Amino acid sequence: MRVATTHHEADLMFAPEDAQDSPAEQAAVQGWKVLVIDDEPFIHDVTLLALSDFEFDAKPLEFLHAYSAEEAKRVMAAHPDIALAIVDVVMETEHAGLDLVRYIRQEMKNNLVRLVLRTGQPGQAPERTVIHDYDINDYKEKTELSVQKLYSTVLTSLRSYRDLSALDANRHGLEQVIRASGEVFQMQALGGFIQGVLEQLVALLYLESDSMYLNCDSIAVENNEENIRVVAATGRFGSLVGHDGIDETLPPEIMTLINEALANKTPVIHGNHYVGYFQPHEGREEVIYITSAKTLSDDDVKLIQLFLHNASIGYENALLREEIEGTQRDIVYMLGEAIETRSRETGQHVRRVAEYCHLIATGLGLSVEDAETLRIAAPLHDFGKIGIPDSILHKPGKLDAAEWEIMQSHAALGHEMLGRSKREILQAAAMLAGQHHEKWDGNGYPSGLKAEEIHLYGRIGAVADVFDALGSRRSYKEPWPLEKIVELLREQRGVQFDPAIVDWVLGNLDQMTAIRDAFPDPEPEA
Repeated sequence: MRVATTHHEADLMFAPEDAQDSPAEQAAVQGWKVLVIDDEPFIHDVTLLALSDFEFDAKPLEFLHAYSAEEAKRVMAAHPDIALAIVDVVMETEHAGLDLVRYIRQEMKNNLVRLVLRTGQPGQAPERTVIHDYDINDYKEKTELSVQKLYSTVLTSLRSYRDLSALDANRHGLEQVIRASGEVFQMQALGGFIQGVLEQLVALLYLESDSMYLNCDSIAVENNEENIRVVAATGRFGSLVGHDGIDETLPPEIMTLINEALANKTPVIHGNHYVGYFQPHEGREEVIYITSAKTLSDDDVKLIQLFLHNASIGYENALLREEIEGTQRDIVYMLGEAIETRSRETGQHVRRVAEYCHLIATGLGLSVEDAETLRIAAPLHDFGKIGIPDSILHKPGKLDAAEWEIMQSHAALGHEMLGRSKREILQAAAMLAGQHHEKWDGNGYPSGLKAEEIHLYGRIGAVADVFDALGSRRSYKEPWPLEKIVELLREQRGVQFDPAIVDWVLGNLDQMTAIRDAFPDPEPEA
């Protein structure tokens, strides 16, 4: 970037030199980005001086400079949030500025930046033709740009940019709300729903981009009797999403407001800071923090409260769905653990198998929804054992042929019982229960299916179940070492197990063993 020299011009008023911030101070100021594009350093100087004390919505100008159209392209690419570009028409070519305008709109697809053409040779670019043929927002001759006219041009352009940016942010927030509301029963969609609401609110009132929603710039926080967690956030708080212990991260003045709202169970309004409070149900509190560049008016506060009230209704419905899904998941785990306990095996087995299934499914590229469905259904893979007599289920020795036939019936029995339900998770559990003893070569049971005739859930469950069973202690055996399990998987690749699944497991043993270590079996009693 060149260092501009100071020149005088009759129709421009200059600010005193001592009123200028140092380059370091200017770089530290975050304001409206204005790009001056002109091949004459003098024009950069006078523009900078004429607008040195300019403010709009309590934010100053942050100047960027380019001395050719090519340099301007690089600056625009590095700063996509430029609000206004003042463009000279004649630079390296007679219509370099016009070509640049077309490039910004058509190639860069930037329709937000306000473009003001400024020319010292109006004959080469007639105003009516330029305004008609190019997507610009204003056209000025350099000789007519007095301080006042330049001030008016910049103010009008920034106001337009602010409004368009708010509309764009509102659209983005609305997209998130719509996208998440269609899938809000999924745990991961809840954060997207809140994030969309937050972005809409920030755009609605031209608030600062920094905000939070907390479980509380903006933040949404959730307080569930254990800790405060950031659920959604924008601006400089974006990196806090999902974090606990925010009292050590947030500025003390913000935490003071949040704690005040939680303690009094009411919204807190302090100057340009707003902390909203609501309680979806007993034991769970929600806090939203937003800030504005200016003091919030009574109308602003009323609009925020109305907006949050309506958003909270949707959020409460989302929480209800999450609670129902969590209850279903817990019931499935408890049923699985009850079956394993009856088989005198540890309940941790079903948890590990569930996590193995989810890990493998994700690694093989299944969708988030399918992988989660498999994880929830997996604890019921041996559901049919509920119909096996204790005399067979608990026999310490080897089963005879008749007993083994009865034991094998647990797969078909589990499929039949679980398959009575039309619920997606129980249908998945029925598939898993009925097919996790089928073999890739067709020599499994109960139906003798082979290769891809076996549902992918069954193929994944087969590997996960054997991997865990071999590595676990049972009344009749000690746990196998990992090396021996790996050897068996290689031997049974393409025989008992799907080769692709075996290959993935062998290539990701560290992730598999991490699950085993996270859910260990209790130590045997002495």
